[in-house]
Amino acid sequence: MVQEKTGVAGSLESCDALVMVVLSPEREGIRIELESPSMASFGGEMRKAVRETLESAGIVHCFVKVQDRGSLDCTLRARTETAARRALAVPDREKVEE
Repeated sequence: MVQEKTGVAGSLESCDALVMVVLSPEREGIRIELESPSMASFGGEMRKAVRETLESAGIVHCFVKVQDRGSLDCTLRARTETAARRALAVPDREKVEE
C-alpha cells in the first residue's frame, strides 16, 4: 500500500481559499477539484494557476481540492504552494527543488 501525503493551507473565510494537496506516486497527472462562486468566469484561470504552481514545484502526480471564496490569483498560488510544501514536508523558507 502506497502512503499518500497531504498538505492543507488557507481558510474558508471571504476572499480566501482552502487548498488541499494529496501526493501519491500511484496517481496519474494532476487532478483538480474546484469549488468557487467565480467558477463560470474564472474557473479556467484558477485551474491554470494551481497547475502552474504545482508544476513549478516539480509536482506532476497529485489530487488537489480547492474551495475558493473569492480569492485573488496571488492568494490562490500562495495557498497552493504552501499546501504542496506541507505535503512534501519542506520548511517554509526553503525553496522547493525545480
